[in-house]
Amino acid sequence: MRRTIREAVFDLLLALPGTEEARSHGAPTFKVGGKTFAYWTQNHHGDERVSLWLGTSSETQAQLVALDPETYFIPPYVGVKGWTGMDLGMARSWDDVRQRVLDAWTHCAPPRFNRHTPGLPDIDPPTDTLRPEDINPMLGEHAQAILKGLAAYCLRLPETQAEDAHASATWRAGKKPFVRGRHDEGRLKLQFLVGPEQQALMLDDPRCALPPYYGNAGWIELDVQDAVHWPEIESLLETGYRRVALKRMLRALDGQVR
Repeated sequence: MRRTIREAVFDLLLALPGTEEARSHGAPTFKVGGKTFAYWTQNHHGDERVSLWLGTSSETQAQLVALDPETYFIPPYVGVKGWTGMDLGMARSWDDVRQRVLDAWTHCAPPRFNRHTPGLPDIDPPTDTLRPEDINPMLGEHAQAILKGLAAYCLRLPETQAEDAHASATWRAGKKPFVRGRHDEGRLKLQFLVGPEQQALMLDDPRCALPPYYGNAGWIELDVQDAVHWPEIESLLETGYRRVALKRMLRALDGQVR
């Protein structure tokens, strides 16, 4: 049976005693006794990795990074606390992955869990190799088709430009973004700058939510994984564009409309 690296790694993490899965800043997080010991990351801020960030000591971090700098790295945010990143696409073996996960669990688990430290979980390895779309889901066929349609409309708007940043497809009017695309746990989502009033109205739609980081600035996130309604998308794009475009851009746009 087909078995992805995500499925294998999640089974491995959850096989350890007391482990619970949660989400933190949109990423799957694994805890034991309320303490986080692993984060799953996928192309985090465009780093082109599928990786685990594992709770380790500063000494272990230094040893692993020195031993194999292609596989191990110092992750952002938590690296200063001794955490170690493990690039799963570069890991030497499945046994290495199992050992590092167990080490992180042992390092972070509260004392009551360490009375009976488990052995290496007997979890089957993945059968699939990583594809580009496994690392960056925005490269998948479905996402690319939708982004192509998005680009076709955005290019008709005066002085727009595309930017690939932080694993998202971003379009700007001049220097200011008005639409972003991202993948979140297997769902393709588009973010639009609509303003607080329209944002409040759209939240009644089950496809819509406040996006992380940008929700307080008047952005809305629309799930387009299952269906795309292009007249709706074009209306939201123009709304966002008009909120950030300079006056000369708006004059050019209104000239096109006439």
